[in-house]
Amino acid sequence: MKRSVALLGVFAATATLAACGGSDTSSGDPAGPPQPGGTLRYGLSLAPTCSDPAQSQTNQTLYVTRQIVDSLTDQDPATGQIKPWLAQSWEVSPDAKSFTFKLRPNVTFSDGTPFTATSVRQNFDAIVQKITTAKAPVGATYLFGYTGTTVLDPLTARVEFSQPNAQFLQATSTPQLGIQAESTTAKPAEQRCLGDNVGTGPFTYAEYRQGQSAVLAKRAGYAWGSAVFGHQGEAYLDRIEFRVVPESGVRTGSLSSGQLDAVSDVLPQDAPQIEATGARVQVTSNPGIPFGLQPNLTRGVLADAAVRSALLTAIDRKEIVDTVLGPQYKVASSTLASKTPAYTDLSTKLGHDVAATGRILEQAGWVPGGDGIRAEDGTKLSFAVSFTAAFAGNKSILELAQQQLRKAGIDLRLELLSDAEYTARQNSKDYDALYYNFTRADGDILRSTFGLDGRNFNVRGPIPALDEALTAELQAGDTAARAQLIGKAQQLVLEHGLWIPTIELSQAVGVAKPVSDLKFEASARLQFFDAWLHRN
Repeated sequence: MKRSVALLGVFAATATLAACGGSDTSSGDPAGPPQPGGTLRYGLSLAPTCSDPAQSQTNQTLYVTRQIVDSLTDQDPATGQIKPWLAQSWEVSPDAKSFTFKLRPNVTFSDGTPFTATSVRQNFDAIVQKITTAKAPVGATYLFGYTGTTVLDPLTARVEFSQPNAQFLQATSTPQLGIQAESTTAKPAEQRCLGDNVGTGPFTYAEYRQGQSAVLAKRAGYAWGSAVFGHQGEAYLDRIEFRVVPESGVRTGSLSSGQLDAVSDVLPQDAPQIEATGARVQVTSNPGIPFGLQPNLTRGVLADAAVRSALLTAIDRKEIVDTVLGPQYKVASSTLASKTPAYTDLSTKLGHDVAATGRILEQAGWVPGGDGIRAEDGTKLSFAVSFTAAFAGNKSILELAQQQLRKAGIDLRLELLSDAEYTARQNSKDYDALYYNFTRADGDILRSTFGLDGRNFNVRGPIPALDEALTAELQAGDTAARAQLIGKAQQLVLEHGLWIPTIELSQAVGVAKPVSDLKFEASARLQFFDAWLHRN
């Protein structure tokens, strides 16, 4: 490989996850040997939005869809290194415009058809030409500048781009670029969400009920697992039953009573109940963009750079973590999460300092009003933030931030939207600010989030220094040089107030005592291939 408060009571951290210590834990009881067989029952906190990995965006959806597809490569969660999977080896051209993959032989899809270089072409073509950015915004971003895939021979595919795309190799490790059979890629986007997707993965869909449940069955004869996996051959579990259980207390009760074997989004106050039964809480931090506010630079008071700068010091991130979340979460200390390769610590620019906030606003003409809210020439310092319940703590986090900003004379209005309305508002740019996070174990997520050729939810115009850094990191073949450019981009995003970071997302999964080796992959999504059940 050449380059190779009552409001906050429900989320209050009344108990700590002492068993986790806030660190990555992923496999649990090592007692073995592993026992094949059995059904693992998993409680999701939100319903999957689509059965298609290419169109998956939420963690809860990806927990399901990741299991049915393999990717060309995998990423080691411990080192960040790219490892072989469906591709045995690869070469990257010096200009990072061409990626040639030597594919593993004797791989088949679950419908019996062979995996070949043509499969790679069909998948990437379908994402760009058929599903498009509208339905697959993540995958389409990874394929930015894609011009096509050349089939050099049945087991050699050359993927080509119109411009350098240094992030692409890592992108091939993601589920959004997971490989599916022609019977799936030939379908339009909507028909790929019905639960009959065909992949090469260690599990297949046995049942899929949109918004309710999914059942996966072990793929017999699977023999081409990732180099990152803990074993080779078939998965240990016979089946995985995913059930949607939105209420955190119900998930915890179901785990404690033995009705479920593992559950998503464990809250700190639920840990004692879980641990009292011999179960445990496994935690890992998400890489990528931490949770934060993304201002629309064309709307109201957020068009003022001074206001955006003042927001950085007006928020008390430590109070949010201590009051709302608990010790398994971290304060955001940059525009990338600390687990992301090329992360740069910018915590000195994000300290809570109400006096500094006041000075910035006073100098810009924002003076306190009679109601405590600042104003300039009759315009109140007020804006709305649009968000969803994709993460259970979002509302409580923003309610506390709302109180903090009010102390600085800033009125923050909260708009909790349904997923459909949120997406529609995003697409039409009809918002003052958005609140979300974006997971990916590569710094190019800055380009897709803040670049003019990315989603550009800031609705910004050119910022030459930032635009140059984001373009250059795509062209950089040298890892150290690319990291330096990504570091520069992090600073510029913060300096221009394009992102107001709050906290880093963590995955906290409750796991029953009989479950071993349920693991997180590099992007903090679950991997069930190595998981097994003690059934004695």
